[in-house]
Amino acid sequence: MPAIFIILSFKTKNIEMKKIMMICLLVLGVSAVSHAQGRMRMSPEERVKQMKEKLNLTDDQTTKITAIYQAQAKSMDSLRNAGGDMRSQMRPMMQATNDKVKAILTPEQAAAWQKEMDERRARMQNGGGQSN
Repeated sequence: MPAIFIILSFKTKNIEMKKIMMICLLVLGVSAVSHAQGRMRMSPEERVKQMKEKLNLTDDQTTKITAIYQAQAKSMDSLRNAGGDMRSQMRPMMQATNDKVKAILTPEQAAAWQKEMDERRARMQNGGGQSN
């Protein structure tokens, strides 16, 4: 009789371990997906840092462009919270931001930045994401 209890006890522990393992995998999967979704948008500071590295921005350019991107981020957040047809409102806002940034860049920097944006747009249209 005790052998049966040991076997039954082992089976219930095995089932419990499987449940715990499944819960852990589920939590891991959810956290990975949420982390990936969170990285889709870069913060204004991250965007400027990336630009500074690629375009060799001066400190003055960095400060001005950071302010532009921070203002855009606030406007975009308010649009997202308002709901409605965001895309039609965001596109002109993004174009205005790009125009302001281009005005701060040198012609060489602006050309390199435009090339990078065109490449990013092509990757996005082909189903790709960000790549560094």
